[in-house]
Amino acid sequence: MSNFIRGIDHIGITVPDMEEATEFLQNAFGAKVAYDSKKPEEGAMGGEEIEKILGLKKGSEVVHMRVVSIGESISMELFQYQGIEQRKPSNPDDLGIQHFAVYVDDMEEAVIKFEQAGGQLNTKPTKILNEIEGNDEANQFAYGIAPWGMVIELITYPNGIEYPNDSNAKRFTPPKR
Repeated sequence: MSNFIRGIDHIGITVPDMEEATEFLQNAFGAKVAYDSKKPEEGAMGGEEIEKILGLKKGSEVVHMRVVSIGESISMELFQYQGIEQRKPSNPDDLGIQHFAVYVDDMEEAVIKFEQAGGQLNTKPTKILNEIEGNDEANQFAYGIAPWGMVIELITYPNGIEYPNDSNAKRFTPPKR
């Protein structure tokens, strides 16, 4: 195997309002702003070249781009667009990226912060449904919806994962603090 791939660097998320989305991520998950790579006061970025480079719909313009980080994991690049009609976020049974998961050490506290920040859980936390990750009652997850409709999962597996004997890799789990 080649060593040219080191791992996932970030995920991109389109949000309807940069400041509201950032505030939600900060309040729910302690997100920190790394930097703004495109600010609204710089003017919108659009046109045929940008549409081609980013694969955008005709008339779409980038208004704001911001990188935020949560804990010790990959970063998120937030995008805010204007100039086009946008669809609602993907549902878990749609094609493509349909959620991201945040590993939490204290599920009860994470649920409180998520809801206080404006998120809405689908159900209370539940034992993980598969035998590999859900080998213990303490291993739990909960799906919820961010204020703009995107699906976010809260997950914890403090008692580990029972990897099958034929497993070729270990799942990324943020280090304990």
